[in-house]
Amino acid sequence: MPAHRVVALVLPPQSSFELACAAEVFGVGRPGLPSRYAFGVCAERPGPVPTLAGYDMTVGEGLEALETADTVVIPGWQRPEEAASPEVIAALRRAHERGARLVAICSGAFLLAQTGLLDGRRATTHWRMAADLAARFPEVEVDLDVLYVDLGDLATSAGTAAGIDLCLHLVRADHGASYAAQVARHMVMPPHREGGQLQYAVPPASERPSESLAPVLDWAAERLHERLDLDALAVRAGVSARTLARRFADQLGVSPGRWLLAQRVAAARALLEETDLPVETIATRVGLSSAANLRRRFHRALRTTPAAYRRSFGR
Repeated sequence: MPAHRVVALVLPPQSSFELACAAEVFGVGRPGLPSRYAFGVCAERPGPVPTLAGYDMTVGEGLEALETADTVVIPGWQRPEEAASPEVIAALRRAHERGARLVAICSGAFLLAQTGLLDGRRATTHWRMAADLAARFPEVEVDLDVLYVDLGDLATSAGTAAGIDLCLHLVRADHGASYAAQVARHMVMPPHREGGQLQYAVPPASERPSESLAPVLDWAAERLHERLDLDALAVRAGVSARTLARRFADQLGVSPGRWLLAQRVAAARALLEETDLPVETIATRVGLSSAANLRRRFHRALRTTPAAYRRSFGR
C-alpha cells in the first residue's frame, strides 16, 4: 500500500507546536510499527520561515507540493484578522477539489474558512477565538465545546494539544483503533480523550487533586466485562452517584454512561482488529451482553457494522 502523503502548509510566523503535532503523528518512524504516512512541509515561498519560537525554519518546497498531497494540514494561522494571499487560497481549493483532505489545527480554521469550504458546515477552533471565528464567518457553524470536528473531507481542531487529538483520530479513521493506539502509546498519549475543550477553559474552582477521576476510570477500564453502572462507579469512588455524575460532567464533559459505552466500543474495535473471536464473544468480553446489542451500539457510534469493520481493519 503506498504511503498516505501528508503535507503541512507553514505560514509566517509559524507556531512550532502546532506543526510538531502533525509531524509527531504523521512524520515519525517508530520501531516495530509500519510507516503508513509520508510527511512533508511546504510554504508559499520556499526559504526561511520565521516561527513564534524565535528561530527560522528552512522550507524547501512551495505550494506545488499540495498538488500531490492526500492530506493537507494547516498548523495554525497567526494572523486571523488578515486575508491570506489568493495563491494560498487557490492552492487549498485545488487540493480539496482533487480529493485531498484539509485539516486545520487551532487557528488554522480561520484560513480554512477563508476558502469558503466551511460555509454551511461545522467547525471548531480554540475556545478563546471561537466567537471571533463565528463573527468573521457567519456561514460557518462554530462548535465551541468539542476537541475536534471531522467532516471527512475537512477537519478542524480546538487549541494546541487538541491538534494531537485530531491527528490521532485521523490515524484511527485511516488505519483502525489498534494502529492509532500503538502510535499514541509511543507518544505516551491517550489514544482518545473524552469530553470537550470547555473543561480546560473553565476548570471548576472547587476541583482538588483528591477529586480526580483517574483511579475510578482505570478501575472501570479493567472491568468492562462486568455489569458496571453509575452506582457501581460511585461506590468505587466513595462518593454519591450525584457527585460522581457532576465530576464526570466537569472533568470529562460526558455522563458516566456515555463514557462507559465509549470504552466498550473502543475495546470491541480492538478485539475485532486483533482477534478472530466471534462477535457474540466480543460482546460479552466488553460488557455489551449480546451480539445484537454490540451491532446496534457499534453502528450508532461508527456508522458501520462489526463485520464490515473487521474486513477493513482486521488482521
